[in-house]
Amino acid sequence: MENLIAIKNLNYGFTESKLILKDVSLSVPKGSIFGFLGANGAGKSTTMKLMLGNLPDENSTIEIFNQKLPELYPEGFQKIGSLIDSPAFYDHLSGWDNLMILSKLRDLPDAECERVLNLVGLWDSRKMKMKRYSLGMKQRLAIAMTLLGNPELLILDEPVNGLDPNGMLEIRELLLKLNKEQGITIFISSHLLQEVEKMVTHLAIISHGAIKFSGSVEELNSHYRHNHMRIGLNNASLFLPHIPEYYTPQITDENMVEVTIQSREDIIKLTRTLVMNDAEIFEIKNSAGLEDWFMEITKN
Repeated sequence: MENLIAIKNLNYGFTESKLILKDVSLSVPKGSIFGFLGANGAGKSTTMKLMLGNLPDENSTIEIFNQKLPELYPEGFQKIGSLIDSPAFYDHLSGWDNLMILSKLRDLPDAECERVLNLVGLWDSRKMKMKRYSLGMKQRLAIAMTLLGNPELLILDEPVNGLDPNGMLEIRELLLKLNKEQGITIFISSHLLQEVEKMVTHLAIISHGAIKFSGSVEELNSHYRHNHMRIGLNNASLFLPHIPEYYTPQITDENMVEVTIQSREDIIKLTRTLVMNDAEIFEIKNSAGLEDWFMEITKN
């Protein structure tokens, strides 16, 4: 699969002894929605600023569209839409006028503003002053700005940060639509794991400036899908003697035990053993979601 972004052994910091990024490597496949996940301060924004040339990549470790950044920019900006930090608007102007300023600076036709406003669902609100826009509408207009000029790649830093659940849903549906219908590759950073889990195809997890995992969602699933299982049964502690130690059973409450397993066969064997010992099982749940994986990966 062709990679639109490739980073190899990226180090960045103010001094060699105080590195913000440590040997960062990742690949972003064309056509993917790539989640760049980490806690605040993990190094996400710094990495993205390096990708966009806002900070110097002195060792030329970053390639976008198979080109080193010095070869790509400034012409390469025409193929990239980006949103880093909070978007800035002229509040006394309408959404349309804000877009027109950017399009004129880039020598784009007025029809391009109409196209992106329709894409993000703001055409009917185009004449409204920015000061009347909700936070979700402002975020959609910011994404409309990144779409001017038909970019092949979007680089978005925390685009759902601060939004209410309805606003998050709108942005998620918009990004999925852009990816599916327009074929745009999307690189999105976030610390909101549950929200990103619903849209990404590939991801990297960064902690304290180091990549802890990078790959597809399927690869992450294959590593962690069967790791943790919760079994709901009445009077769970009474059945601990029937659970072999290699399952490392832990009672999480009086009617729930968590076990560590390696395969589907382990689940079958363990539930059969418990049922044969008269356990009243009412629930079997895979506890491994992205949040659980994130905590385990960054911890280890």
